[in-house]
Amino acid sequence: MALIGANELKKKMLIEIDGQPFNVLDVFFATPTARGASTMVRTRLKNLLNGAVLEKTFRTSEKFPEPDVEIATVSYLYSDGDGFHFMDESSYEQFSLPHTTVEDALPYLEPSSTVQVLEVDGKPSGVQLPSSVELAVSETEPGVRGDTVSNVTKPATLETGAVVQVPLFVNVGDRIKVDPREGRYISRA
Repeated sequence: MALIGANELKKKMLIEIDGQPFNVLDVFFATPTARGASTMVRTRLKNLLNGAVLEKTFRTSEKFPEPDVEIATVSYLYSDGDGFHFMDESSYEQFSLPHTTVEDALPYLEPSSTVQVLEVDGKPSGVQLPSSVELAVSETEPGVRGDTVSNVTKPATLETGAVVQVPLFVNVGDRIKVDPREGRYISRA
């Protein structure tokens, strides 16, 4: 079993602490000012079993095992009052996840899109979006001709309701690529 050092932690990594699987949400390296003190790693972690988010600090020398987590490719079908409904693309079984489990991915999910679901002990526990998604712009201000200052952006509402900052040349109806992990514009599709 491979061990992951605290100094190797990155966003979206999966680690196991006290027998529980966690997803790393944020990592901060803090160097104490005291002489001879070691660097500390502050993290925000999300428990994959119950969805609880907690903050923990580790020494850089600490190591964590990788959890026994499988990734399944599924299709997002629809959402209702009970949660979000998906279909496993290999077995065609349908299942649902509660709103709290999917809320981070919600602004970038559209029906019939393919996503990956993390399975802990054979039960679905979270959604992983691809590194980019293509969505249509449903609402934005028109760009002003002659306003060519570089790196000027404007807000745009996408077909799923997410709002991202886009360059001035993007118009209503354009399809764009968005990084769902950071909620930022990548390029035109």
